[in-house]
Amino acid sequence: MTGEPATTDAASGAPLSGDASNDASSARSDGGTESDAAHMPVEQSLSAVQIIEALLFSTDAPLPPAKIVKVLGVGDVREVRRHIAALNERYTNIGAAFRIHEIAGGYQVCTLPVFHSWVARLNKTRQETRLSPAALETLAIVAYKQPVTRADIEAVRGVSSGDLLNRLREVDLVRIVGRAEDLGRPMLYGTTRRFLEVFGLASLDELPRVEGPMMISPPRQQAAEQPVCDAESPSESVAAPQAETISPSAEAAPFEAPRDDSQA
Repeated sequence: MTGEPATTDAASGAPLSGDASNDASSARSDGGTESDAAHMPVEQSLSAVQIIEALLFSTDAPLPPAKIVKVLGVGDVREVRRHIAALNERYTNIGAAFRIHEIAGGYQVCTLPVFHSWVARLNKTRQETRLSPAALETLAIVAYKQPVTRADIEAVRGVSSGDLLNRLREVDLVRIVGRAEDLGRPMLYGTTRRFLEVFGLASLDELPRVEGPMMISPPRQQAAEQPVCDAESPSESVAAPQAETISPSAEAAPFEAPRDDSQA
């Protein structure tokens, strides 16, 4: 005997009559379940949370919430922040090795610090851009005293810093932000957005507080912004500037004239 296979009830396993089978098929179609889901456009079946998650995983730089809203085409920044909070809650519940962090005015997926040693092993063979202790010292002075002139930096360090400033500009950690009103209108230096990204800061307000000679003089008022060309970005291996006191050079001992023995 040939014909269509009998349709059975999913719960009891009993065969359904022809009318019941047709009713079940109609219910799936009208109810928007299996039949509709198979033919539903992908865009209609995705939620805003899923799209935001995909965007964050596809970028290697912090993604501003306003840009996420623009890509979505719906919602607002407050809604994006709510979705990101929901994603982080889900990551916590499932024990994920990463979270979404707010960095430099945007959002970025970052691995948890506990996995740092393993990630470092993976990246060990990657060519890294390293900064010398002197460059890190110079960068710390710029970060805390910006906008600051080269003369002010050298007054703190006690040595010439021109080459170090050029190096920091090459790796896009320092930029020229304007000119001072002093004689000769020297250039003013400040940190870049890349500086915040590299050191995981949402803003300069998150810099550790320091006390000492580096903070004696108040920072200058920033002059008019001056555009600077983009430079090559440093790798993630650049170490953060240490919040330490930079001591001024010791004062020279007073000079004593030699005694004339003939007059003794």
